[in-house]
Amino acid sequence: MVGFTDLAIKLQELGVMDFLLPFILVFTIVFAIMRQTKILGDNDKFSIVIALVLALLFVIPHITGAYPAGYDPVQIINESLPSVALVSVAVIMLLLLMGLFGAGFGEPAKPVLAIIAIIFIVYIFGSSLNIWQGPSDVFTWWTDETTELMLIFLVAGVILYFITRKSGEGMKLGDAAGKFWDGLTKMFKKS
Repeated sequence: MVGFTDLAIKLQELGVMDFLLPFILVFTIVFAIMRQTKILGDNDKFSIVIALVLALLFVIPHITGAYPAGYDPVQIINESLPSVALVSVAVIMLLLLMGLFGAGFGEPAKPVLAIIAIIFIVYIFGSSLNIWQGPSDVFTWWTDETTELMLIFLVAGVILYFITRKSGEGMKLGDAAGKFWDGLTKMFKKS
């Protein structure tokens, strides 16, 4: 039975990472730019030919080893795109957290929520990269159960706050988030 690891190794041996993926990336970018700018008019045939030629000129010297060491653009792309993808995922997670809290970058009333979301994202990605120590490395009494208990208290406190507050008082959230919290409040209130 062939697994994903064997498949990935086989694709690497076939040159997918060295030829096919960089070729598709360069071809797509050049074709999109030429089509958007309409340098050659509305005729896409010429844009396809030029994008094909530039993509092949980009990839073939890598396959033949004609690029000098350290200046191979295919190698640079293969080494840098995972980091770019990581930053993209971090930005998307930041936007998701901000949306969850009902905040946005254009709303000046909620900068605290934006800052909290940014701190969460930085902490999560920094922890996964082992940039800093967790609280269990600093304090000997801190365990995973302590973290879970603190999160439970935090979530319970937020829920209790929204249940016990009077309508119209307290934190104002965005329309969608406000409706969500109002629905949560109605669900937990006694009839």
